[in-house]
Amino acid sequence: MNTDSKSYQKYAKKHAPKSPIFRDCVCAFLVGGLICTFAEGLYHLYLFWKLPEDTVKILVPCTLIFLAAFFTGIGIFDDIARFAGAGTLVPITGFANAMASPAIDDKSEGLVMGVGAKMFTIAGPVIVYGVLTSVLYGVVYWIWGLFL
Repeated sequence: MNTDSKSYQKYAKKHAPKSPIFRDCVCAFLVGGLICTFAEGLYHLYLFWKLPEDTVKILVPCTLIFLAAFFTGIGIFDDIARFAGAGTLVPITGFANAMASPAIDDKSEGLVMGVGAKMFTIAGPVIVYGVLTSVLYGVVYWIWGLFL
């Protein structure tokens, strides 16, 4: 590291606003907990409506995905994320936002090259490495089963 970059780092550290870590953690915890509590409420509401439990287990994540994508589309999700930070990254809502945001931002480029191509810019690596990891896990599990 040369002298210029060291002096710049010192300058940046001195002038950067201090992050309120405790407040950020509390907000993330509360909003993440509210999202999970809302999901649990949906689960019990769907069961109350006498839906089969297998159907309920599909409806709850679908509802959360729809709401996260909808709130992303109308701009509310960004406001919630600014307040809650990592609390909105409860996996299913964060993933829905990661899919919808780039698609919305690039819709002017058309359905194929805009929405279709950009939708997976953030979520694509997650899908690829998730599938790859599950295949590797399956192979190891299968080999392990051969020796037991």
